[in-house]
Amino acid sequence: MSKSFAHTFFFGKVLFLVPFLLVFFGCDTFFGEHVWLNAPVEADNAHDGLILIKASKVKNSSGGTLSYLGTYASSAKASERPQLRAALNYDFSMGMHEVTCAEFKSIMGTTFDERCNGEDSDLLPVTKVTYYDAVLYSNERSKREGYDTSYSYTLTTFDGNGNCISMEGLVFHPEVDAYRLPTEAEWLMAADRDWNPSGEWNAQNSGFEPKNVCSYPRLHGEFCDMGGNVKEWVSDWLGYFKDTTITNYVGGPDGGVLGERVIKGGSYRNEPSAIKLYSRGDVYVVTSAAKSEYLGFRIAFGKIPGAVWMGRDGKARDSRIIPMASATNIKNAFDTYRTMLVFRNDVTGNLAYVDYVNGTLSVTEISDSIDSYHPDISPDGRLVVFCTGMEGVSGKSEAYIRSLSTSNTKPLKVKVDGNVSIPRWRVLENGDTAIVYVSDAGNNKDDGEFKSKSTWMVTYGNGRFGTPQKLFDGAYHGGISDDYKLAVTGARLLRARVAPAGGTLADARDTVWYNGEQACNVSLATDGSKRVAFLDFGGKTGAEFVGESYGTHERLLIADSTGKLIKAIASPEGFSFDHAEWALNYVSPDPDGGLIVATLTNANGAHTKVVLVNVGNGSILDLVEGDELWHPSIWRKKIYVPETDKLDPDSAGVYLRPSDKWESVIMRYKMELLWKYRDSANVVILGSSRPMFGVTPLGFNKKFFAVNFGQTPNSIYMSRDYLDHYIFNHMKNLKYIVVSLDIDFWHKVDGPYGDNFFYTDFRNYPGYIYDENHDFWKDGYPEGLLEFTENSVGSSDERYYMKDRGRYANANCGSWREEPEIEQDSLYLDEHRNLIDDSKDALLTIIKEAAKRDIRVVGLIFPQSPAYAETGAFGRYGLRRSSAEKLINELKSLNKEYPNFVVMDENKMGKHDYTDMMAVDEDHLCYGGSVVLTSRLNDLLLSWEAKK
Repeated sequence: MSKSFAHTFFFGKVLFLVPFLLVFFGCDTFFGEHVWLNAPVEADNAHDGLILIKASKVKNSSGGTLSYLGTYASSAKASERPQLRAALNYDFSMGMHEVTCAEFKSIMGTTFDERCNGEDSDLLPVTKVTYYDAVLYSNERSKREGYDTSYSYTLTTFDGNGNCISMEGLVFHPEVDAYRLPTEAEWLMAADRDWNPSGEWNAQNSGFEPKNVCSYPRLHGEFCDMGGNVKEWVSDWLGYFKDTTITNYVGGPDGGVLGERVIKGGSYRNEPSAIKLYSRGDVYVVTSAAKSEYLGFRIAFGKIPGAVWMGRDGKARDSRIIPMASATNIKNAFDTYRTMLVFRNDVTGNLAYVDYVNGTLSVTEISDSIDSYHPDISPDGRLVVFCTGMEGVSGKSEAYIRSLSTSNTKPLKVKVDGNVSIPRWRVLENGDTAIVYVSDAGNNKDDGEFKSKSTWMVTYGNGRFGTPQKLFDGAYHGGISDDYKLAVTGARLLRARVAPAGGTLADARDTVWYNGEQACNVSLATDGSKRVAFLDFGGKTGAEFVGESYGTHERLLIADSTGKLIKAIASPEGFSFDHAEWALNYVSPDPDGGLIVATLTNANGAHTKVVLVNVGNGSILDLVEGDELWHPSIWRKKIYVPETDKLDPDSAGVYLRPSDKWESVIMRYKMELLWKYRDSANVVILGSSRPMFGVTPLGFNKKFFAVNFGQTPNSIYMSRDYLDHYIFNHMKNLKYIVVSLDIDFWHKVDGPYGDNFFYTDFRNYPGYIYDENHDFWKDGYPEGLLEFTENSVGSSDERYYMKDRGRYANANCGSWREEPEIEQDSLYLDEHRNLIDDSKDALLTIIKEAAKRDIRVVGLIFPQSPAYAETGAFGRYGLRRSSAEKLINELKSLNKEYPNFVVMDENKMGKHDYTDMMAVDEDHLCYGGSVVLTSRLNDLLLSWEAKK
């Protein structure tokens, strides 16, 4: 198919109607909840199947055609409120319909959607595509038609189905004229022209399956299926909104900790009433690696001049700080993903950081009214100390400590008398943590002036400071060696305080190195080698050592503990170094190696890059790019991984890939919980996201040590196999199993082509395969597996998984929803009773295996919206209510044959007592509801204990 079906079928009518509609209604037309400006459209003859939207032709006071994102509705999600107005002042093209199976095949050669292999499937929308798949399609179509590409990346990873599931170093280039995904603002401008979910393929008319694009009868309209058929990827990261107007808005600068993306529209499985123009997501967190049978995409074309992003701080910006190095690059450099980079954004004066454990990289800026210079990361990686003055400038400077996280904690002032300049963390011999600082960091060229300043130290722990202690005269802010026998500093001269052989720093003498030539950015290595890194001004001593002349800061110089030059590393062509600092907590296996973080300054003097310099081989890795990036500090967590020949470091504990989907992130932390608490747990909770949200392990009586292994997506088969492969083998003190009975999705299928994690996603991860190849370690836990797991890629969002032993805590209370979603045909299981029987058999396997081990099993039916009682469905995923009631009675009767099993029904066919304030949505409890449910579950277990 070279021509778009929808293009040829509808567009003649559209072009006839548009002028008439514009004349009749005028430019300002009431539509829904706002007034909008209808930009003219026409066929894009240069790009097959696309419609050109001439947004530049209609102007408002903001200079463009308005597109409305989000809503003022209080019932909407936090990420959908308030309404943001995007003024688009450029023309762009967008697909009339979703990309079809035939179109995808024509560009990519194949699809991952088995529905595309059927007869007459060419016009079906292609689904089961990740965001990365859509990026690859866009780039390939651009290249085929002779255009540059809108997306660049450094590394791709594919799963066994051929889907692209990871794309490291991904950057969207809005300034390029090429094919791409539409932005959310562009998508809404098109959808808002003829928004009518009832007149699309939805749950009421689709038979719960996708239909050919543009096949639903329509009276008029340029774009098809925007409110139905399948949901659609758009280009944007999930940013948050503000009640303002932004010209040429393109979303968030990145996706935050989880790398969240935006998807738009409705699908064949959604009720029309649930399909909102402002909706931006799905049931669960959507990341770039997500895919679904009801998620596809449509294409756009055209550059976006003057693109503007808005961060989660609500501030618009016309540039981004872009992570360049992938998490894999960092792992290769530091031998761990648990690495953090912090630096000053000199445009805003704020600190910003990158946490490489996430795999999906984002730059988090900490908005603050305090000017932030010279940040230094604490030994445990949780805090950062910084000052308000900078090197080379005398005057007032205060220091503050703050959490290196997205929490809104206020910075804590370092409470000492006098100035605090260029603070650095230090761990004392007794294990206490201290901050070393100087009283002034100004020009040190004059001896008398320099010696009038001093170096100090104050202990810090649990929010309290000790008594400041003066170490010596002289402002030595470049670092002090662990044995206190060497201190260095710069800012005009490279000064050192050196203790004599056998002496201490108290016996030390001040001296000037580097022949008294200018030097700055002095940093003492933290690996015990006493090497000193610094920058110079292209002086005689450096030129003689290098063998050629060079410009200011064009060489990173390394001296030994006596001040003798031992190495020089050239800056990249067109750049010079600045702000160089040795990496914290990093010890190179090469005694002449090591890692230094620095900024690069371009010919205009702008600090546009932060880079990592490998001292051993002189290679330079770009970490982040921006407008003005200053004072970087990079930290590596010290992790003890036992030396063992039994474990392969490339496979052991590798349960996640960088840039992976949310479901896999969750499962990765469940594995860490497994190995961490294998000898402690006597209660485990298994099942779907319902127990993951709804059971609080720390809410049990002290007799019970509970761990929550709930995860999504889940099936009863997944719970069965996880017990068989892992929990029964390694949790030797187990007494109770709580498993969710999610009977409304007992339509799932077991086996390699079904919905069981251990037959599908499991095969994409080295860690699970490695475990399987070792018979899941049934002969005994191998020492070091926990440490290998902890050292693998994960998420800094772990506090939401780990602080309560597995309950996901990052969920705001909402309501049960008066019009809850029904996402599966309620009659489906009537016609597929075999699936219920299969699920019931899986439950029986769990019960029987538990009985052999004298373990009790609670089958927990979670509460769902009481409004389902007014429908024909038991819950969110269907099942006819009369069938559900019969099935529940069958399950309850199992107790007669299996006394170690009991059903705990907290739904009661919708007649439960969990209030709106206890719910996240139609089938998940928030914290308040989880406390109530856990208390009742705890009482049940206590009653069993009493019987014993």
